[in-house]
Amino acid sequence: MKAAEVRRAFLEFWKSKGHEIVASSSLVPANDPTLLFTNAGMVQFKDVFTGVEHRPYKRATTSQKCVRAGGKHNDLDEVGKTPRHHTFFEMLGNFSFGDYFKEDAIANAWELLTKVYNIDQSRMCVTIFGGNDPELPGVNADDEARAIWKRVTGFSDDRIIGLGKKDNFWMMGDTGPMGPCTEIHYFMDGVPTAWPTTDPATWKGWLEIWNLVFMQYERRVKDGELFPLPAPSIDTGAGLERVTSVVQGVASNYDTDLFTGILETAAKLAGKTYGQDPETDTSLRVIADHARCSTFLIADGVTPDKAGSNYVLRRIFRRAVRHGKMLGIEQPFMHDVCAKVISEMAEAYPDLLTRQKTIVQTALEEEKRFRATIDRGLGLLEDELARLKKASITEVPGKTQFLLHDTYGFPQDLTEIIALERGFTAPSKAFDEEMKKAQALSKFAGSDQVAISADIKSLANDVGATKFLGYEGRGTHGDGVLKAILVEGKRVDSAAEGTQVQLVFDQTPFYAESGGQIGDTGEIVTPGGKVTVLDTKKPAGDVFVLIGEVISGSVKVGEKVTFTVDDDRRERIRANHSATHLLNHALHTVLGDHVAQKGSLVSPERLRFDFSHGAPMTEEQKRRVEDLVNTEIRRNLDSTIETLPIEAARKKGAVAMFGEKYGDTVRVVSIGHDSIEFCGGTHVRRAGDIGLFKIVSEAGVAQGVRRLEAVTGAGALEYLRKLEDELHEAGARIKAGPFEIAARVEKMLVDAKAQAAEIGKLKQKIASGGGGRDLLSEAVTIKGIRVLAAAIDVDDAKVLRDTADQLRDKLGSGVLLLAGTGGAEIKLIAMVTKDLVDKVQAGKMLGEIAAMLGGRAGGKPDMAQGGGKDATAIPAALDAARAWVESHA
Repeated sequence: MKAAEVRRAFLEFWKSKGHEIVASSSLVPANDPTLLFTNAGMVQFKDVFTGVEHRPYKRATTSQKCVRAGGKHNDLDEVGKTPRHHTFFEMLGNFSFGDYFKEDAIANAWELLTKVYNIDQSRMCVTIFGGNDPELPGVNADDEARAIWKRVTGFSDDRIIGLGKKDNFWMMGDTGPMGPCTEIHYFMDGVPTAWPTTDPATWKGWLEIWNLVFMQYERRVKDGELFPLPAPSIDTGAGLERVTSVVQGVASNYDTDLFTGILETAAKLAGKTYGQDPETDTSLRVIADHARCSTFLIADGVTPDKAGSNYVLRRIFRRAVRHGKMLGIEQPFMHDVCAKVISEMAEAYPDLLTRQKTIVQTALEEEKRFRATIDRGLGLLEDELARLKKASITEVPGKTQFLLHDTYGFPQDLTEIIALERGFTAPSKAFDEEMKKAQALSKFAGSDQVAISADIKSLANDVGATKFLGYEGRGTHGDGVLKAILVEGKRVDSAAEGTQVQLVFDQTPFYAESGGQIGDTGEIVTPGGKVTVLDTKKPAGDVFVLIGEVISGSVKVGEKVTFTVDDDRRERIRANHSATHLLNHALHTVLGDHVAQKGSLVSPERLRFDFSHGAPMTEEQKRRVEDLVNTEIRRNLDSTIETLPIEAARKKGAVAMFGEKYGDTVRVVSIGHDSIEFCGGTHVRRAGDIGLFKIVSEAGVAQGVRRLEAVTGAGALEYLRKLEDELHEAGARIKAGPFEIAARVEKMLVDAKAQAAEIGKLKQKIASGGGGRDLLSEAVTIKGIRVLAAAIDVDDAKVLRDTADQLRDKLGSGVLLLAGTGGAEIKLIAMVTKDLVDKVQAGKMLGEIAAMLGGRAGGKPDMAQGGGKDATAIPAALDAARAWVESHA
């Protein structure tokens, strides 16, 4: 049974048991600040388990893409060395949302393993939660699961082992759903002669192949109380790679057909044969695993960079490149391995084909970038290790680690791995001290956001989802009932004038920030008061939170209120949001299908659009994009909005927005002639309402990611008027008309350049003695060498260099040191003629002289440059230069 058949059989089995087959969610979790990556199958169902989100099915099954790398999953060095460590893997899972529980979960899992996969049941045992864990007071042993296992399998008690929290109580993180679990284990070394016990030593040879989690609790804050979930649920996870290794009867995940083709490609590129040398095999496994991870992360919008998920991708990718170099691969190769991953996995994940150009291009550019610096970085590290060994030091300093990271692109753990291979340590703590700023950027757990989300979740079951009225009519007025008030995170029944409040209603026309569109502002009138709304958020599920201040009277839970959204502001937001749709389509047309939206911001003043593209846009490309968008605006076609099943929307060609989470039915918005996108935002009634579209800036924000900012309608008119005002003001200052400014400025630049050249010549003439001072006459002879050490009134480094060149040529043979004293800082230059560099070296001499002046210098034996700060020390420094020549000549 091939891996694809193992995956298909799993999904079809659970479908036959009444489960909905749900597509894998993105590796970048939507609306979850607590996770860097999707690391388990249940992540996309987290809000369903807690009751915040409701779906039309009670049972689901998935094959979920997962990444575990970084944070507590920071055992990257083990990948490639063991049979089962991976950064990327697929998690097979079945889920029950308050439907079936332990009985059906256990019985059906056993049926699938023994009847569909035909796994030998004589080689299996199970574990359950054994209770009596001091970290989980009040949570008893799972005797119910033990009884079911005995009934379903006929196992005796010694094949059902009770373990503690570490092994059999599942927690996705510090917060969220959790509960006891039961694990199914398989003995890899034939039929076992004895069953394992609570002694870890007895588990040698056993492989966990499936974990069945009984979701009974939710923890809302770290180390907080456990609350019963609204309905007990099931969450199971079986690693596809592990299950496939058991079904195919191989000892390592890397020996399954999930990896063999990729390993073959990597081996061919390296000119090696897999299976002949342990060290070679380790490197090939690293490349295969990391290519899978890189391919899927790039496909889901992650790009190699310096922070957060982008930095994790860079670490993984560059580790693979280094292993390629260890195998003797001297040309970029990872893009070819990633292409092989695409061909192997595209049947199960068609998005890989859609994103193939971006994946391959990103991999190629990142490897080129790393290879441009890796040899210099390795050389620096080797020199540092040699120096440390000579000094009997075994720890690589944090400064060296940071230099390698910042200048040569070495992830810290790559430096650490190389150091360990040479018998040194490179503690990350020392590196972190040098990189606190970057460390702060890499933090991804937003505690404030989590806290707000927990508050709202606690009342989500009481108030239910908020109905959005903004799609109806003009969508800026309406009424509703106040369901909850939060003040400083606590629920209250009323709030008086001057109080900052968070309000939840049964329905509202206020749009909550999502999909890049910012939240609405406006006013709420209650029977006894008035509230100014400053923002609208959607921190959990479909619960809208209106944030504002009671400006008169009071508000009370249960009151019927009247809403008024700031209409002019909403209109400008509509225009900017609809323009982003037209912009997205225009970018695809002008730049190519590799363009993918990476983020957006839609505000009243402007729109911002981030997209994947490997180079700055040319002026011609920007104008073509503007022309395409404005052509659609002038066509003034009606916008159409419809709600469709998600698959029907995809077949229609609708484009999904980056980072958004969609349900089974989606809202599809068509703007202009060709733009069709999934979108829950507010839009213009017809394209002409946008008025005018104008790009104001385009720049890079990350590797392979560009950012466009633009304005529309009244905002575009304001922008053009500002440009016009600036143009008229500039023209008035240089006495030129608006269309004569460029020519006038060009002439002024030419004149200024000529004047600067003339001034430079005069300065050089004065510096070299043209002003009455004969510098050559100040040269002295020391041990047969002519030495000129002098201070001159020069503040320009180029003039100083040109003067030194002339004086060296006039000397013929000798040593020259000049100190330029015309500026705030001293400029230094030293030169030694070619015939003397064996005796006197400019770089060494100037290094000592610069230090006397409170500065630094560097260079080659024949020429060096530097600077200093202490002008009072110049006479002594010039004397020291002459003395240095005397002592070294």
